[in-house]
Amino acid sequence: MKIIPAIDIQNGNCVRLKQGDFSQETIFHSSPLDMAEKWIIEGAERLHLVDLDGARLGSPINIQIVSDICKKFPNIPIQIGGGIRDIETAEKYLTSGASFVIIGTKAVEDPKFIKKLCNKFPGKIIVGVDAKNGEVATEGWKSLSNINAIQLSKEFENYGVTEIVYTDIEKDGMMQGLNIDATLQLARNVNIPIIASGGVSCIEDIKKISSHTKSGISGIIIGRALYEKKINIMEAKNIFNKDNYESN
Repeated sequence: MKIIPAIDIQNGNCVRLKQGDFSQETIFHSSPLDMAEKWIIEGAERLHLVDLDGARLGSPINIQIVSDICKKFPNIPIQIGGGIRDIETAEKYLTSGASFVIIGTKAVEDPKFIKKLCNKFPGKIIVGVDAKNGEVATEGWKSLSNINAIQLSKEFENYGVTEIVYTDIEKDGMMQGLNIDATLQLARNVNIPIIASGGVSCIEDIKKISSHTKSGISGIIIGRALYEKKINIMEAKNIFNKDNYESN
């Protein structure tokens, strides 16, 4: 199970939002590149980047920043999401060095688009499923789609999707703990590895989810808890490594 620090980019800054609300922004650093370096030095083996401006506006805004991070750390897998709604944008990110692109809104609006992407970029496509009470949200979390998260995710099982990032909107940025039950329900019903996201607040959350390493959860994204020093990357990794060793 992977520990994946989140770097959310808005107006060129590294920020965190609460429940995806663009008006509830906390700026943690003026340089996403410096934050990427910090998390890698502290033990990150993959990074989760989000172009928040892109998610809100529907087209990539911070692609140069993402490209700079990819170029500086070519050996670190980087997944990027936010405003990727056509093949050309996906290709730009992958050409710039990203290992994976995350498709959210477009996956809801046009699931067959995901199949086209997987065929063109095999092993490179992650779907972002952001949900509130099990209902998928789109457009930077501004709209609810009336589509069930499990139902949508199952549609991608035969397309070649590498992983699904599942985020509980109500938990995201609130430091109230991961929605483990909803995440496990998705992982157990869908034959695609699930990356858990949203609400991780302390090392106890890591301990809770570490007991489910064989449930189909492949990683966990951590944001505000890292920035506020509630969680240390190496400590979290050691918990997963210990539990994985004991389970084998």
